[in-house]
Amino acid sequence: MVSFNIEFALHVDSALAVLASDPALRGADVLLLQEMNGDATRRVAEGLGMWYVYYPSFFHFRTNRDVGNAVLSRWPIVEDEKIVLPHLSRFVSTQRTATAATIQLSHVRIRVYSTHLGTMGDLPPSGRRDQLRAIIADAQRYPRAVIGGDMNDVRVGEVAQERGFAWPTEHGPETTRLGRLDHIFLKGMGRPEQNAAGTLLDVRGASDHLPVWAKALIQ
Repeated sequence: MVSFNIEFALHVDSALAVLASDPALRGADVLLLQEMNGDATRRVAEGLGMWYVYYPSFFHFRTNRDVGNAVLSRWPIVEDEKIVLPHLSRFVSTQRTATAATIQLSHVRIRVYSTHLGTMGDLPPSGRRDQLRAIIADAQRYPRAVIGGDMNDVRVGEVAQERGFAWPTEHGPETTRLGRLDHIFLKGMGRPEQNAAGTLLDVRGASDHLPVWAKALIQ
């Protein structure tokens, strides 16, 4: 699984090249993408041969396009949903969301969420924790779940840990100039003893974020 904020999908072709060619990312079964639009999501999905679901969160006036979250999967997506998160942003009243997809992997279903929590300027840490709790509340219906994305918070993963999620991306290099903000949380799945998670350090100018990845064992 890979989570990657592609910075308003401004350099989606470069991002696609990274996703398709880098040994740490290519062949990922699930991609969680943020700051996407519908056309960019379709291009990445077609380029990698994956199923996908995308929901916009808000219209971004600087880029003149929708901005939202996407889930891409090498396995069929049998359900999808847009989850509206609590709290409006402080300055422009935008609403954050999560894109949810249920993936069918043989006889197993996995609930997957791609999200982008409120920024440090728009919300206090308590607001981001509320937003993550809203996603976790939806995930309670599913024995196996993955939550990933741009959390805009170094320690918000503690909320996921308190609710029984593993946090394989907790440690590692900064994923933005503001810290290690991009993460993946897992519930109901095992993890390899070695090489369970990592961070790609060179995205070739595709984004202002570094992607993170994690591996899970489906039992």
